[in-house]
Amino acid sequence: MLKKKIEQAFNDQINAELASAYLYLSMSAYLESVNLGGMANWMRVQAQEETAHAMKFFAFVNERGGRVLLGPIEKPAETWDSPKAVFEAVYTHECKVTGMINKLVDLAQAESDHAANAFLQWFVNEQVEEEASADELAKKLEMVDRAPGGMFFLDRELGERVFKMPGEGA
Repeated sequence: MLKKKIEQAFNDQINAELASAYLYLSMSAYLESVNLGGMANWMRVQAQEETAHAMKFFAFVNERGGRVLLGPIEKPAETWDSPKAVFEAVYTHECKVTGMINKLVDLAQAESDHAANAFLQWFVNEQVEEEASADELAKKLEMVDRAPGGMFFLDRELGERVFKMPGEGA
């Protein structure tokens, strides 16, 4: 049985994961509006990943006898100063999510909920990947910020990203 504190925290995390998906969709829309379809694709795939993360929490809460309760999702930003600013915002956001996951681990340990702790370890590892990927892209955009040719090639590269269910590998 899932303890109420863990249930509430996981419901909050479901909301945060869906809000992340919504943010990445907004970023995708912005990038489409400035003719960077490859980067927009990368964001749509990221949104799919975040939705899959929410569903992992959703399933876990249900499997443990808890009750999923969905709350409103905050409206995301709609514009950014540049593609570079978008990916810097992605990195900042992923660092924030890492902090949230770490707090969930702390709570699971404080509540002696070993199943929740074990479940969360996948997310701990996932956040290492998320931060590294976002940081790499922000740094690449820093390098090509004023180089249209570099921006073109990076956009094309990011357009090749496809969604894979979490746990399927790279």
